[in-house]
Amino acid sequence: MKKYIPNTITSLNLFSGCIAVLFVLKGEFNYAFYCVLASGIFDFFDGMVARALHVKSLIGKELDSLADVISFGFVPGVIMYMMLKNATDQEYLPYIGFIITVFSALRLAKFNIDTRQTTDFIGVNTPMNTFVIISLPFIAQQYQILNNAYLLIGIAIVSSLLLVSEIKLFSMKLNSLKWSVNKYKYLFLIVSVLLLVWLSFLALPLVLLIYILFSFIHFSSEKNQERVEA
Repeated sequence: MKKYIPNTITSLNLFSGCIAVLFVLKGEFNYAFYCVLASGIFDFFDGMVARALHVKSLIGKELDSLADVISFGFVPGVIMYMMLKNATDQEYLPYIGFIITVFSALRLAKFNIDTRQTTDFIGVNTPMNTFVIISLPFIAQQYQILNNAYLLIGIAIVSSLLLVSEIKLFSMKLNSLKWSVNKYKYLFLIVSVLLLVWLSFLALPLVLLIYILFSFIHFSSEKNQERVEA
C-alpha cells in the first residue's frame, strides 16, 4: 500500500488546485490562497514521502507535473485573467493572462528533461511564481496602480519569462543541515519569514527578488570555494 501514498498526496495537490480555480472565478481570493497553500504543502511532501518510503516511480513523476500544471500553471493564469477582466473593458485582452499557464507548462516540461535541475532550479519554479501572482489581488486592494491592465500584462510577461529563464536558483532540499553549507538558504528563510510577518501578501514579490539575490550569492560563493580548493 505504501507505494500509493506519494501519488495520493500528489492527487491532493491537483484536487486543491481545481478548487482554487473555482474560488478565483468567484472572486474569493482568500479561499483560493488557502487552496494554493495546501497544494504547495502537498507538492513539497509528495517527493519527500516517496524518497522516505523508497517508492519513487515514473508515473509519480508524470503525475506530479500534471498536478503542477493545474495548481501552479492554470491557477495563476486564471488569477491574471480575472484581474485583467476587472481592469479593462476590452473583450479579448484578459486572455493574455493565460500566457502564464503556457509558460508554466513549458517550464515543467523543461524541468522534466533538464539534467541540470536534479538538485537546483534553472528558472523560477512554478509554486514560487504562483504565490507571487496570487498575492497581486491582495496588493491591488492597497495600491490601485495594480489595477492597470497594461501593468498587469507587463507582470504576466515578466513572470512568464522568468519561468523559462536561465537564472540558477537553489532548491530548499537539504543534503546537510550544516550552517556553512546552507547559510544563504537559511538566511533566505529567515528574511522571508520576517517579511511575511511584517508585510503579509506585499512580501511575496519581495521574497522572489530576495530568492534570486540569495541564489546568486550562494552559487557565487560555491564557485569561489571551488577555486580556493583547486
